[in-house]
Amino acid sequence: MKKIIFLRLLMCLCALNTWSFCLSHKSGSHLHEQQSGPSKVVQPQGKTVVYISNADSREIFVMKLDTTTGQLSFIESEPTSGNVMPLALSPDHRYLYASLRSEPYAVSTFSINPQNGMLDHLATAKLPVNMAYLSVDQSGRYLFAASYSGSKVSVNFIGPDGMLQPEPLQVLSTGRNAHAIVADHLNRHVYVPNLGDDQILQYTLDPGTRMLRPNDPPLIKTASGAGPRHLAEHPEGRFWFLINELDGTINSYESGQSGALKFLSSVNLMPEAHSGKPSAADIHVHPSGLFLYTTERGSNTLCAFRIDPLNGKLTVIAHYPTETQPRSFNIDPSGKFLIVAGQQSHRLSVYRINPQSGTLSKVSDAAAGRNPNWIEVIQLAR
Repeated sequence: MKKIIFLRLLMCLCALNTWSFCLSHKSGSHLHEQQSGPSKVVQPQGKTVVYISNADSREIFVMKLDTTTGQLSFIESEPTSGNVMPLALSPDHRYLYASLRSEPYAVSTFSINPQNGMLDHLATAKLPVNMAYLSVDQSGRYLFAASYSGSKVSVNFIGPDGMLQPEPLQVLSTGRNAHAIVADHLNRHVYVPNLGDDQILQYTLDPGTRMLRPNDPPLIKTASGAGPRHLAEHPEGRFWFLINELDGTINSYESGQSGALKFLSSVNLMPEAHSGKPSAADIHVHPSGLFLYTTERGSNTLCAFRIDPLNGKLTVIAHYPTETQPRSFNIDPSGKFLIVAGQQSHRLSVYRINPQSGTLSKVSDAAAGRNPNWIEVIQLAR
C-alpha cells in the first residue's frame, strides 16, 4: 500500500513539473513576441494612454502616461498615409479617427486594443474637403468634420464596426473658416465657430435622421476680429467657453434648453509681457469643472483660469512658458496631468495639476514626431 501511494505522489510531481515548464515556456514566448519589432516597447494594462498626431512625419504616437509620476513612455508609432492632424475618439473609446490633411483628403479609422491601447488601422475613407477638426456625436454613430479652408461641415454615418459610410449624409456650407464642430453632452445641439466671420453657428441635431438644422437664432456673433476657433463645454452642461484666436480672448456663454448661446463675459488670455499678435490655439475644461486651460502660440504659453460656478466668469490663475508653438494639449481623465505638444519643438511636456488651486508644475517631457499637433487621452479599463 505504501509503495502504491508513493508511486502516485511521484506521478503527480512529474505532471506538476511538466505543467510548470510549459506555462513558463508559453509566457516567455509571448514576451518575446511583444518585444519583437522596434515600435512595440511598452505594454500597459489598465493604464492611461496618450495619442499624438504628428503631421510631418505622418504617424500617430501611442504613449503610456504614468499617473503617479507623470512620465510618458513610448508604446508604438502607427503610420498614416497622409499629413495627420485632428483626432477624435468614439465615446466608448473603441475607435480613433484621424483627419489626413494632405491630398487625397480623408479620415482613417483605427480600432483601439482594450488591453494595451495600441492601434490597428481598419480603413481610410474620403472626405469632401480638407478637414481641420473632427468630433464624434454622443451616440458614436456620426462623425462631424469642419473645414477651415473649405468653409464647410460634414456629417458621416459610422457603422457598428466603427467604420464610416463612403458618402457623407450631409455637407453644409458655413461662414468663412469653420474651425470646429462640437455636439453638446445631450446630443441635441451642435456648434460651429467661424473664424473668418466672427460667429458661432448654432444647429439642432435631428433625433431621427441626425441631420443638422439651423437653430433659432442660427448664429451668435463675437467681437469683430476676434477669430472664434474652438469651443469647450463645462462638465455640467450649463456653460460653454470659446477661445478666440486673433484677439487672444475667451468668451463665456450660457446654454439654455433651446441650445441658443447667451454671451456672459470675456477675458484676456495673453500674458502682460507679450507685445506681439495673439495666436490662441486650444482650450479644455478640467474634469472637475473648477478650472479651464488654454494655449497661445505667439507667447508659447499655457494659461490657467478658475471658473466661477455661478456665472461662468473666468479669473486668471497664472501663465506658464511651455513648448514652442503649442497648438494642442489635453488633460488626462483623472484630472491629474496636462500634456501639451510643441509643433516647432517636436516635444511634449507634462504638467501636474494642483486639484485645489489649479496651478501647474512641470514634471516631465518627451520627444514627439515631427509637427505634433493633436492630443487625445483615454483611460483603459482595468
